[in-house]
Amino acid sequence: MQYSRVMAVIPHLDLDLLARALGGAACRFDADLLASCDSTNAVLLARAEAGAPSGSVVIAEAQTAGRGRRGRAWLSAPGDSLTFSLLWRFSPGTLPAGLSLAVGLAVACGVERLGAGGTAIRLKWPNDVLLDGRKLGGILIELLPGAPHAAVIGIGLNLRLPAAMPAELRAQAAALETPVDPNVLLAALLVELRAALESFAVAGFAGLRAAWTAHHAFENAPVRLLTDFAPPRAGICRGVDVDGALLLETDAGVERVLSGELSLRSAA
Repeated sequence: MQYSRVMAVIPHLDLDLLARALGGAACRFDADLLASCDSTNAVLLARAEAGAPSGSVVIAEAQTAGRGRRGRAWLSAPGDSLTFSLLWRFSPGTLPAGLSLAVGLAVACGVERLGAGGTAIRLKWPNDVLLDGRKLGGILIELLPGAPHAAVIGIGLNLRLPAAMPAELRAQAAALETPVDPNVLLAALLVELRAALESFAVAGFAGLRAAWTAHHAFENAPVRLLTDFAPPRAGICRGVDVDGALLLETDAGVERVLSGELSLRSAA
C-alpha cells in the first residue's frame, strides 16, 4: 500500500477520507471521530469495558484532559496534533511485556512510510518517538481492568507546535511541520500498528526487537536513568532484551531495567 505526500492545504480529519486512505484495511478498524473529549484513552477504556471490538479507534480533534506517561498532561488543539486511541484484544494469556516498544516501532514506520520525518525518526525507551532528537510523539498503553490481554493504545503526534507552547517545552518538542494529510497519516499508522500487533500476538516483542534496535536513539550510548524512587544512575545503554527491558551496563555489570525515564548523560 503506497501513501503520497500531500498538497499545501491540509484537509481536516474525516472518516470517509480515512476509510479511502485505508483501502482494503478499513474493514479491520471501527473508527469514531470526536470534535473534543477529555481523553481518547478514557473514552475507549469505557467502550472496551462495554464490549467494544478489537480494532475500535477513537480520534479527537482536541483533548481537554489528554494524558501522557507518568501522569503528564498531553497538550493538543485542533490541527496541531494527531491524537487517537486504538483498542486491541489479544488472546487470553498474552503477556504485554514490550508492547509499548512494539507500538513505538509501528509509529516510527508509519511516519517513515510517508517520508514526513525523513530518516531522523528514532525511538526512546520505553515510549517516545523522536525527530532530530526532540519529542515528536508519545504513547500511553492502558490494560483493561480484569482483562490484561486487552490494551487501549493512546498515541499523540505533533503536526505543528502550538504558538502558545512555553519556550522550555518548545525546546524539547518536535513537529512534522511539513503539510501532511492527517487522514493519510492516520491510515499509515493504523496499517503499521495492525502489522506490529499481529506480529506481537505471535512472537511477542522478540520478533520486533531487531527493527526496534535499528531505530533506537541511544544504542551503545552513555545515558542517565532517572526513576521516581532512586538517585539517577549512569551507564552505557546496551539496547533492550526480548521482553523490552532496558539493558544498562554499569561498573556492576549489565542490569535489566523495567521502568524509568531515559536521557542522555552529560559529557561533564
